[in-house]
Amino acid sequence: MVNRVVKGVLKGVFAFRVRMGDFEVEINGDREEVLKTIKELPSLMADVYKAFEVSKPKTTATLTVKTAGAKEKAAVEKFPKVFRVKSCGEAVLKVLETDWGKWRPRTVGELKGALKANGLRYPGRTLSGVLLGLVRKGKVRRWKTDAGCVYILAEEEVLA
Repeated sequence: MVNRVVKGVLKGVFAFRVRMGDFEVEINGDREEVLKTIKELPSLMADVYKAFEVSKPKTTATLTVKTAGAKEKAAVEKFPKVFRVKSCGEAVLKVLETDWGKWRPRTVGELKGALKANGLRYPGRTLSGVLLGLVRKGKVRRWKTDAGCVYILAEEEVLA
């Protein structure tokens, strides 16, 4: 899908720019050459689209969050134990490093419950701010779901 098409003339050079999502292609040169190329644009766009597909990251994540019966499950859910933490951020990282935290991405409410089960009571705004900071530092990943934002430890990239 083409979001924006811009044509323009600049000092004898004719330019044509097409933006598709995050990617942009510009054709410029002599007016006749550019217009001739534009006529071939439908077939060229298929090639451009394929080229952009190759450059897209291949990592995808599938997330299934079950919300039905979550309140009943929360009562019997066993939270991980964390010991000797100096800050809310350290506590969050330790909780997410456990099997409980790695099993699936967790909501703010689940993280707050895990910290509360360990005797660590942080206000919701504090916890949200700490999570935002960890996301910005690249230590935690976040994305939105129907149940709200979920958080999981960021995987370290392996350089080949």
